[in-house]
Amino acid sequence: MFWLLLGLFFTACVGAGLTGGLFPPGPWYRALAKPSWTPPDWVFPVTWTVLYICMSVAGARAAMAEGNGIAMALWSVQIAFNGLWTPVFFGLRNIRMGMGIIGVLWIAVFTAMLALGQVDTLAGWLFAPYLLWVSIAAALNLKVWQLNPDEARNPSPMNG
Repeated sequence: MFWLLLGLFFTACVGAGLTGGLFPPGPWYRALAKPSWTPPDWVFPVTWTVLYICMSVAGARAAMAEGNGIAMALWSVQIAFNGLWTPVFFGLRNIRMGMGIIGVLWIAVFTAMLALGQVDTLAGWLFAPYLLWVSIAAALNLKVWQLNPDEARNPSPMNG
């Protein structure tokens, strides 16, 4: 049963992750001013692969636990916002709305981590690296907003 659940949760993660392929950063993002501590491009797919595995294991473990309703609901909320950020930030090129979504994502990940930890301690801990990464991504989103105020006020059209 665990392996079936793991496969289902990983499929949800892959679905969210596919938005990165549908809406890649491209020239628009490369042209934005970014802080010196911006991770190199290769870090993102490596990090997300590890995080999606951790998130899937956490979800599968919690799904097998008694009293998991809130944890499963919050797992679903966080993966929805996870999949929403990329189309908004890179697809719509909307830095401000991206900041709002990543703020909600951070809250969803934090509350999911707590709820998962209530039904399975390891599941909760498996969300800790994810919370750290979303914190870094939120700080990066905020800094890009601050460094590119004109672009944040007036998003570029997608074909521009």
